[in-house]
Order: sequence, then structure tokens, then C-alpha cells
Amino acid sequence: MARIILYTGKGGVGKTSVAAATALRCADLGYRTMVLSTDAAHSLGDSFDSPLGSTPTEIAPHLWGQEVDVLHQMDEYWGTVQEYLSGLLVWRGADGLVAQEASVLPGMEELASLLQITHLHDSGDYDVIIIDCAPTGETLKFLSFPEAARWYLSQIFPVQRRVAQLAGPLIRAMTDIPTPDDRVFDSIHELLIQLDRMHELLADPERSSVRIVLNPEKMVVKEAQRSYTYLSLYGFPTDAIVSNRILPSFVTDAYLQGWKDMQEKYGQLVEQAFSPLPIYKVPLFDHEMVGPPMLRRMAEAIYGETDPTQIMYRGQPQSIVPANGGYDLQLRLPLVDRSTVDLGRFGDELVIDIGNFRRNLILPRTLAGLDVSKATFDGDTLIIHFAAPTSPT
Repeated sequence: MARIILYTGKGGVGKTSVAAATALRCADLGYRTMVLSTDAAHSLGDSFDSPLGSTPTEIAPHLWGQEVDVLHQMDEYWGTVQEYLSGLLVWRGADGLVAQEASVLPGMEELASLLQITHLHDSGDYDVIIIDCAPTGETLKFLSFPEAARWYLSQIFPVQRRVAQLAGPLIRAMTDIPTPDDRVFDSIHELLIQLDRMHELLADPERSSVRIVLNPEKMVVKEAQRSYTYLSLYGFPTDAIVSNRILPSFVTDAYLQGWKDMQEKYGQLVEQAFSPLPIYKVPLFDHEMVGPPMLRRMAEAIYGETDPTQIMYRGQPQSIVPANGGYDLQLRLPLVDRSTVDLGRFGDELVIDIGNFRRNLILPRTLAGLDVSKATFDGDTLIIHFAAPTSPT
């Protein structure tokens, strides 16, 4: 069973370097390791200072890399459907090139890239698969598609296919409008199955982990919080935070003191926001992270003697589940004195004060539009119920 580790984070935080360093450490430990970039603006090969292609390329002993060819993946998983949609748009008068571009649904490129994970896992060729995700937490929202896809596949898809089979000949006899045939429906069916398989793999906490890379800066931390909440909403296990590019304590230059003070301030926010997840702190190095020697330095700084393939945190410190027509936000707060817990709400931010400590949670859109109706404890778990706003009488 291959271990899958995904690195995500805001653009520019250094997650490609962290993913590359992790992959190199895994290979040095003897694991057959694949490191994969799903970012259209590939920089993984630059990190290794070695060219990578659209097929697995050997970088070092036990280590292979790949930069996904989005066009090839799109053609494999969406080509037949795109051909039909493009033809339909041309029939409606759209220019051929415009029709081809418009027939690619938003998010399909990212999804097509991520589907490569399933192929690599099921090949059995690798012990560890490291994913350098596109530079935004929004990419992981596309991983929720299989839930809707599963419902579509079981409820709507059979009806649409049957209607097309019955009405298609009549429509073609009366007009030249393109109608979907079995090839289109078979392609959609296969895509939905692949998406469901991908979700199965990435939501399995014994196989997969997501690790969020950030810098101790306000905007970056806020986006990381939002990504973490979305991951919890969709059931993807997060087992660690990597706080990157921290100015070392021996740097005493007065010009940089403001940055050090800022990093210390937001470093405390990182501790509060993501506890009890382990937080790995990485210094700002004196050279750019290019080539195996520098990547090994980074891996040593992150993991020390720890095996990166280990599951760094077991359990789900926060989860969001449907309940009573709304949602329950469940937070594990072991050993907390309930009398010290206080809640506050500011827009899409939920503030939880526990004695002298504070935790800020960025709410996803699903919850941001709802009201907090009650908060209770079940054992060591704080349950906050969100319900639809009460209509004024």
C-alpha cells in the first residue's frame, strides 16, 4: 500500500521545495519514491536542478519525478466529452477555437492532473507518492467533486442516458443539432468512477495525509486556516503544518528586526490556530533551495531523524458534519475546563477563547452564512451547531 502525501499552500511559501526535500529524504531512506507536480507552472524540476518530463523520470536512486502533462490528461479523461460540447457550441455559432476553450469546465485541468495519483498508486511501482499541489488551497476543493459525482452517477446519469438513447434518433431526424452518443456517456461514467477512486484514496487516513506549508505572515496564515477548514469539511486528513522561511535567532540585523517581530507574532497565531497538529519550523536558508545538497539541508531542518512517511498526527482535531438541518463543527479540546471556554463571531471568523489562549477559525462559505445556534460538549469534544438564520417575525 503506497503512502500518499500532498503538500499545499499559498503561492510563494516554498511548498515545492518542501515537497522536493521530503521526496529526497524518503528516497535516501530506501523508499521507492515518486514526486509529482500538478501545478501547470511547473517548478519541481528547477528544485532538483534536473529536467523532468510528463512521464516518470529518474532523479536519484529510488527517486522519480514527473510534471503532469495537463493537455494529455485532459484528452484522456475529458477529450470525448469536450469534443461533443465543442461541437454543440460550434452548432450554436461559436468560433471553433473559442468553442474548444469554452468546453473545458472550470477545475477540469486540476482534476485531470490529480487523477494521475490514482494511476501511480494502483501501479504498485512506488512506496511513497509526494504531491506538489497547485499553489492554492482552492485546488483541494475540487476533491469534493466525487461526492456530487456519486449522486449524479446513481440518480441522474441513468435517466439522461436513457433519454438520449430514446430521443436521439428523433432529434437527429429533425435537426442537425449534435446529440451525445454512448461514447460520451461512457467517458463521463469512467471519469466519475476515477474521481470516486481518487477520493477513496485521499480520504483514507492510513494511506494519505495533507501537509500545509505556510510562512508566519498574516495573509498566508489566514489562507492556511481556510484551507485546513475546507480539508476538514471534505474529510481529507491533515497531519502536519510546515512553517517555512523563519529568520534564525542569530540574525541580529536591525533592518530585519521588524520581520523577526512579525514572524514571532504570527508564529504564535500558527500555534494557536493549528494545535494539536505538529508544526515543523524551517529556517530561512542562506542559499536558494536548488539541487540535492540544499534539499537535504532542508529535509534535515524539517524532519531531523523523523521518517517523513510516518503519520504525524492521528485523529481529526476538527470536523464538520451535517446535523439537524444545519452543520455541527466539532473540535477536540482534551482536558479543557469548560467554564473557561468563550465563543465570539466576526464575519467568517470564529474566535474561541480558552482561559488565556485564543483560537481563530476561518469558516468556509458553507458555515459563514449560518448562525451559531448553540454550543455543547460531548466528552472532550466541543460541538458548535450552525443553523439557518432565523427569519424576523
